[in-house]
Amino acid sequence: MAEGGYDKIAEIAFDQPDVDGYFMEYDTDRAGGFEPLKFVPKDKKVVLGLVSSKKPEIESKDMLMRRIDEAAKFFPLGQLCLSPQCGFASTHHGNKVTEDVERHKLERIVEVANEVWGTAA
Repeated sequence: MAEGGYDKIAEIAFDQPDVDGYFMEYDTDRAGGFEPLKFVPKDKKVVLGLVSSKKPEIESKDMLMRRIDEAAKFFPLGQLCLSPQCGFASTHHGNKVTEDVERHKLERIVEVANEVWGTAA
């Protein structure tokens, strides 16, 4: 695609007036960088799907914090959120993620979210 073409796609994709937020899969390199987030209107939320529901390895706190910091260069930190990249139901068809691993991944998300955004009131 010609230079600037991806920017135009991002502008169009994120210009949705009846959308409150965007759930973005960022758990693999295939997702690309966070640069397109600069086109998301600042009154929206962006949920960063940084935690894989497909792989059993628990993401490190440091890696998640680093990736959130990278995303915050392109979109306000206060409008960012953290989640799995997809629901854990996809494990039914062969993903090697046990309920125990799912629980640990969700605990890691809560731990990182509390550190980045503070505990919920």
